[in-house]
Amino acid sequence: MRLSLFALGAALSAPALPAHAAPACVRPGDLAPAPVLVPPADEVVTGVTNAFYLLSLNWTPQWCRTMGVGTTAQKMECDQPFGFTLHGLWPNGATKPYPRFCRPVGGLGASTVIEMYCRTPSPELLQHEWQAHGACGWRDAKAYFSQAARLYDRVVMPKIESIAPGALTAGAVRAAFVGRNPWLRADEIYVQTTRSQELSEVRLCYDLKFNPTACPGGTGAPDGVHIRLAPSRSGAF
Repeated sequence: MRLSLFALGAALSAPALPAHAAPACVRPGDLAPAPVLVPPADEVVTGVTNAFYLLSLNWTPQWCRTMGVGTTAQKMECDQPFGFTLHGLWPNGATKPYPRFCRPVGGLGASTVIEMYCRTPSPELLQHEWQAHGACGWRDAKAYFSQAARLYDRVVMPKIESIAPGALTAGAVRAAFVGRNPWLRADEIYVQTTRSQELSEVRLCYDLKFNPTACPGGTGAPDGVHIRLAPSRSGAF
């Protein structure tokens, strides 16, 4: 697939954002890139024009309990305290199917894994995000992860574990994010829950110039839905 210049132009024209410090964590001594994935044939979706972007934030304690397996689980919340971490930056089409694995790309360099680890504490997930999503809009891994890091580092994460369980609704999660990030609106925040109403992700919607925008297709769990929260190891998030 020949990539358009659209994403490159959007990245170059993206507005300057206030700088925030990257998150800190303890990097494992044996931290190394993960192997290149072999994309499942039914997940390869090419030729879709990007219409908007999602910045997906894992509630990592839930990810650890439901998605983390093997080394992924060991290097995510199961191994040390994390709250919201960066799942990935996703190009999306106007409707499904969304672009995935748009072109073959190789493995990540060790420096990229080390630099991104405290944002996305899983070499396996970093490799997956580059192949499945980054390859659908960026010329190389450095450009992709630089854009994802700029967006993620701007977000001030609210301490949702301080919300009383009885008051923890999808609307309360949105309000907590808006309260710490006044440049966001509630309709720009998608709250993803499991079938049993456990918080799994918060996704922020951006237009093609990486400005926050109302989420196409809605904002996920309705405001009034009570949600459950898998606790972090420290309870500090």
